[in-house]
Amino acid sequence: MDLEQISAQLKSEDSKDRMLALASLRDVPAAQAAPLIRQALHDKNLQIRSMAVFALGIKPDEESYDILINLLTSDPDYGIRADAAGALGYLEDPRAFETLVRAFYEDTDWLVRFSAAVSLGNLKDPRAHDVLMQALQSDEVVMQQAAIAAVGEIGDLEAVDEILKFAQSEDWLVRQRLAEALGYLPTPKTEPALRYLEKDSQFQVAESARISLTRLHKRKDG
Repeated sequence: MDLEQISAQLKSEDSKDRMLALASLRDVPAAQAAPLIRQALHDKNLQIRSMAVFALGIKPDEESYDILINLLTSDPDYGIRADAAGALGYLEDPRAFETLVRAFYEDTDWLVRFSAAVSLGNLKDPRAHDVLMQALQSDEVVMQQAAIAAVGEIGDLEAVDEILKFAQSEDWLVRQRLAEALGYLPTPKTEPALRYLEKDSQFQVAESARISLTRLHKRKDG
């Protein structure tokens, strides 16, 4: 489909047509895709809006950052705010740091806070340490998973003692995130923890620990 066809399809009365048009933009360069994606940001169908917000993070232009910040801070729908937080992580724009931190502390919905924590990991900004330590204290298991993964992405060595407390978590995905994160956190405690996780009864956890051990050894040898 050419861009004119996609643009026309985005105006179709049939939501399925609009969704397919939006999906077809994945093969279009960002500079051409972003203006078309923006057409769908105010679609009456929430699923299409959600797709468009997410797509702006994948196919951004110079307007995308401001639009996503505005959606995160002011959209009444928590799902859209969460999508905007996630899309900002894909942009990897350091300017988003403060807004994501504020969303984590102030948004009333856990899904938005979860997306903000994930995106802070994507930004790889060491200033996220305090936020991630707060996220680790959450009762939401997915928040713990997000925080542990982000600690690894940032390479936050100061957080190793805190995340090691989750080595015996009842949730195997938490243990897997820990095994993955430790591969990026070389400290004296890292290898013994990974040896422990390598014996985990859950195959995915044990396998992640083995991969992380290999990564650490390559780093040491390199």
